Amino acid sequence: MSLTFHWFLPTNGDSRHVVGGGHGTPVTAAGGDRPPSIGYLTQIARAAEDLGFVGALTPTGAWCEDAWLTTAMLSQQTERLKFLVAFRPGFVSPTLAAQMASTYQRQTGGRLLLNVVTGGESREQRAYGDFLDKDARYARTGEFLEIVRGLWAGETVDLAGEHLQVQDARLARLPDPVPEVYFGGSSPVAGEIAARHSDVYLTWGEPPAQVAEKIARIRGLAEKEGRTVRFGIRLHVITRDTSEQAWAEADRLLQGFDPATVRSVQEGLARSESEGQQRMLALHGGSSGGLEIHPNLWAGIGLVRGGAGTALVGSHDEVADRVEEYHRIGIDEFVLSGYPHLEEAYWFGEGVLPRLHARGLWAHPHRHRSAAAPAAPQVPFGS
Repeated sequence: MSLTFHWFLPTNGDSRHVVGGGHGTPVTAAGGDRPPSIGYLTQIARAAEDLGFVGALTPTGAWCEDAWLTTAMLSQQTERLKFLVAFRPGFVSPTLAAQMASTYQRQTGGRLLLNVVTGGESREQRAYGDFLDKDARYARTGEFLEIVRGLWAGETVDLAGEHLQVQDARLARLPDPVPEVYFGGSSPVAGEIAARHSDVYLTWGEPPAQVAEKIARIRGLAEKEGRTVRFGIRLHVITRDTSEQAWAEADRLLQGFDPATVRSVQEGLARSESEGQQRMLALHGGSSGGLEIHPNLWAGIGLVRGGAGTALVGSHDEVADRVEEYHRIGIDEFVLSGYPHLEEAYWFGEGVLPRLHARGLWAHPHRHRSAAAPAAPQVPFGS
């Protein structure tokens, strides 16, 4: 099976420096360097499409543009790229969400993927009128997905749950294809929901041994539900022609971190209710020392950014090695990003993907499998 790669759309702004934000923390000043206009995001989306990325993740929250509206506009500027739309079940009714997804599929030719985000920060949830605690939010997510799955299957759904109620709910037109559901979460209740409802379980970029433990746990829970779940990982990438060039770029990004900003972000993230976020923080402990936590796995991004905080750093061959290492423990999908997102898409797409093609691990989704992958350039975009 060919590995699947997705890119990221920085709807919180982009820069040659790390743009912070997420999990209750504000976007850092760098987010204003390249505002998330449709024109700029279209450049990234088209680059990802041409390079062979299957889809592009668009985040959700108060710190970024709305994912549904933004990707609907971008779908008209691209041809094949799918959009992994992050959304929070508590903010829209399940019947309306199922209808929106069905409309999206018809109007884009089936290019919607859904990243269900339960919402890890009560303070941010309350700003949207959601006052449930974390465990209750997960319970509601389970009810939400039960309703949506039933509607997509063409059923008439009646459910009187603890948090959601629908009566005689039915879709006039079904989505074709049914959108795949991506879901992440490190807590026990998150694992149960993922096993019951997700197609792809996503984890942030922890070292392979920790990721393997998660995979084993979720796979076991899914087997009890009589289901099979695929696995994906969310990582940043810094890949160059040589290892020295890649680590020099990581050091350049690190030198751009304002100590006051690091302290402020770390204080904010320390209050996070997300177990996954706490696992990210534990990888670096708020310190800029010892950030290579596994060969070519760098935890520096997490000093100023909530959520995914690790990056694969190294030569194209080294990064390909790490991708293969994660694949060996069960990861089949990779959701990647890099600063800035336009240039880093080319570094990875023209540097790493041809090497994975040569190893028989990847084939361009829009080219004939027998066609040769493009040769890795010696000098892609400058950094």
